[in-house]
Amino acid sequence: MTDPVTPDPTTPPVAPAAPAYAPAPVGVKQTLSLVSFIVGLVAFLFGWALIFGLAAGIVAIILGVLGRKREPGAPKWMWLVGIIAGAVGGATSLVITIVFFVALAVAAAGGYR
Repeated sequence: MTDPVTPDPTTPPVAPAAPAYAPAPVGVKQTLSLVSFIVGLVAFLFGWALIFGLAAGIVAIILGVLGRKREPGAPKWMWLVGIIAGAVGGATSLVITIVFFVALAVAAAGGYR
């Protein structure tokens, strides 16, 4: 009888198995975070547009905050980029909108002749 502790000298050594990679968890919702990310980038890109960038920025911030609270399994970067890009795009659009209407009012009053 052979001893179960002593390996057979005729068999080659076996390498340990590679670790198994688990797939992404099923049922992780990230819809709000993803939409916040997309709308935030739209707000950032269209920050030069009057009022549109501001509206998109507000929507991105709201969706980002909701995604942060309601979707704990979603990637953090999605809602974070949505909030930051929405804030920057909204602020840029707000400043440009204010400058536009002030310049329009000054021009209507005959300020620049």
